[in-house]
Amino acid sequence: MIVFKFQPFKFDGICQTVALSLCPLMGKFNGIEAICYSRNVEIGGLIIFQPATLIMNLVAICMTAVMVYHVKTKYTAVGRKEIAMFLQLYLVTVFLEMLLVSNIIPTASILYPYFTAAHLGLMTSTCWCLLLNGFIGFQFIEDGSRISLWIMRISSFVVCLLVWIISIFTFLNIPPFNTTTATMVWVIYYIVNGIMIFIYTISQIILVVYTLDDRWPLGDILFGILDGLFFGTMFNLLSVMMIYKYWDSITKEDLEFSIDSKQRTWELETLLLLEK
Repeated sequence: MIVFKFQPFKFDGICQTVALSLCPLMGKFNGIEAICYSRNVEIGGLIIFQPATLIMNLVAICMTAVMVYHVKTKYTAVGRKEIAMFLQLYLVTVFLEMLLVSNIIPTASILYPYFTAAHLGLMTSTCWCLLLNGFIGFQFIEDGSRISLWIMRISSFVVCLLVWIISIFTFLNIPPFNTTTATMVWVIYYIVNGIMIFIYTISQIILVVYTLDDRWPLGDILFGILDGLFFGTMFNLLSVMMIYKYWDSITKEDLEFSIDSKQRTWELETLLLLEK
């Protein structure tokens, strides 16, 4: 029987239960190994860790690409470019996580700490981008404008860079950071990211209750469960899908200015014009 040990501000108990990408870099000696982990497979001489998680990551990448495509086809929707940026950040984060947890980037590689730090930075910048998306509906700044997009791009980059610096200093044991405690990384990983997701959720509840007539979108943000690496990846995908579904449900297409993405409609109109 595996007992989950939660230790505030330390990754020891968590890494013994779930093989996170940063776990091989934590602790005093050679990282913290999970007590229970999935069976490895060998493909072409390369040992693949977490094959089930690898498959779920591939599914997440495909589903996110589909969501980005559908967002871009809603030409007149509020916050279209901003939510697409969030989904693109999530897609890159999942892709990098897939490379790290599956051993495609080996843990023994000298570059592994740098890629892991980039992964943590992307995770936090994705949460930050989601937080900013939460305020788009209140129209503090015109959505889709240059100032809105550049504020999101620059601030997300700054957040990613700051987290990357803190993470790499921790992984390389550069004072005052170290891998034994990794307090700052733990705070960012769980508290900071959690607060941003919580604020986004509250902002959308306020938006729906006080601005929209339809209460149905509230049901689209009630899903999001984390359980282990495989289930964590799967439910992270479901959470992002629910965020997309929620955004899709609160944005209406202006039919007067909409553009049909199907080419057959335009082909039919061209034929009718030629006949005239």
